[in-house]
Amino acid sequence: MFVAAENTPTSFKDFTLIMPAISVGNVGQLAVDLIVSTLNMCRVGYIHTDCLIPMAGNNPYATFTENANDLSTNAEVYGYGRGELFLLSYRSFLLQTKSKKFCKLMVSWIKASGFSRTVVLSSSHAYQRDDQQLLGTPLRYLQTPSMQKVTGDRLKEMEWTEMETVSTFPGVTDSEQRLYIPGGGATKGLFTDSCAEDIPLVVVLIFCSEGDNIPDAFTLLNHLNTWLHLVDAPAQTQPKWKIPASWRLLFGSGIPPALF
Repeated sequence: MFVAAENTPTSFKDFTLIMPAISVGNVGQLAVDLIVSTLNMCRVGYIHTDCLIPMAGNNPYATFTENANDLSTNAEVYGYGRGELFLLSYRSFLLQTKSKKFCKLMVSWIKASGFSRTVVLSSSHAYQRDDQQLLGTPLRYLQTPSMQKVTGDRLKEMEWTEMETVSTFPGVTDSEQRLYIPGGGATKGLFTDSCAEDIPLVVVLIFCSEGDNIPDAFTLLNHLNTWLHLVDAPAQTQPKWKIPASWRLLFGSGIPPALF
């Protein structure tokens, strides 16, 4: 499944993996773009799976003419120079009929690789929040029991808000609760499978709506940075994230002048 580039380790013990969920607004994917671009991370391999729509294109993180035409695929892994951080980036949609298979494959790879912790960046439909989720911040987190052993009450001490469970039968009875992440794609599957496999994993998500989701990506990433300190920032200031070259075409290439 994971095809490594030359000199890339096959064991990632004591390393952190950050990956997006393919979810509403593509917020997680946009956030990963910002991390890769800001930290100038290098591609160290790619994920080969039939669960994602096939895709190939130019380098989305090109910094000069010579590397602009480097080939990129639909799922690539990037590493940081100090070797403490790895990122997985998706650039195509997950096939709906293969969602469960995809979750199993990813959890199996994460477990076999030995990552010390995994962070899933995700999003959920804002319009489907229940009453308790309308209050306060739009940011939420989930952590597996294995991750709880590692972090303890650290996230609660930072005043992060845990994702609420909702009534299975709203308006009828509140006795049966469930985890509900509408628009979250494979987020719930990755979380529940990681719980079953005793994998230390945290989901960090934001409630949002489809549209220009760049501000949501910054909000999600700034929130994550208060915990992981990916980028240093002076107190009471927001970190500076580098916009990747590919964002110039985020909403298309514009109207050709020749039409007028």
